[in-house]
Amino acid sequence: MTVGAKVSTIWYVDVPDPAAVLRGHPEPDLDAAQQLASRLYPDLTATPTGPVPLAEAARLDAAGTVHIGSYPGVTVVCGPDLAVPRPSGLPETRVRPTEFAKTYYVASKPDIAWGSFAMWEDGHLTRSFSATPVHIHEDLGIPLVWERPFWAGDFPLKHPAGVLPDPQSLPFHPQQFAEGANREWLGFRYTGAPEGTEIDPKTLTVHGFTVHPPGEGPAAEPPVEAEQPAPAPGPVPAPAPPPPARKGGLLRRYFGF
Repeated sequence: MTVGAKVSTIWYVDVPDPAAVLRGHPEPDLDAAQQLASRLYPDLTATPTGPVPLAEAARLDAAGTVHIGSYPGVTVVCGPDLAVPRPSGLPETRVRPTEFAKTYYVASKPDIAWGSFAMWEDGHLTRSFSATPVHIHEDLGIPLVWERPFWAGDFPLKHPAGVLPDPQSLPFHPQQFAEGANREWLGFRYTGAPEGTEIDPKTLTVHGFTVHPPGEGPAAEPPVEAEQPAPAPGPVPAPAPPPPARKGGLLRRYFGF
């Protein structure tokens, strides 16, 4: 993943081709997302905050928030608590909260040039990688077939002109490596325009939730009261008749009566 792609996601998959499901732009199931949020945070209350595009939700890192997209056989969870240096340390409640067969993890942070991915099958970790360009946090399991071009140097790490590479630098950028995992498993990238049959993550919708202790959630919006119609004007009283003219105008001018 190149500049600007901040990602923190975990996917639960129970279909042979999750990309085919996502390519159909399915409508996410709010009830299923609410149930999963309750399982992920059993001691807290999950209050819906509305739908957002996956491309936006994947990079949000506000504490106390989670975004979930539940599609047929495919579910994604986006949350700041998923961005960990070693994916193997994620708790079971995050690795397999459903009975889905496979779990895919993809995360990255551009500010530290960190990228990470992992895969579990039936809850058992089969592959995990996490690194910055010069430091590997975790490298477990046998590399997958799609990884070969990266290790072979087909996607070299680029350095600014005049900057010598660190002797311990990887032959690829870890964020681009994580982007490759996401593309291989889920059929899309977060950076660049979609190519070929790639999915645009802006077209996928997930549901947002705030998670908080019971009774401490966001205040409910007060109901909007309907404006009361102004009362109809009553009949306008007729003006009082002028007082009768008094005689003796000339006398009043001089004597005051």
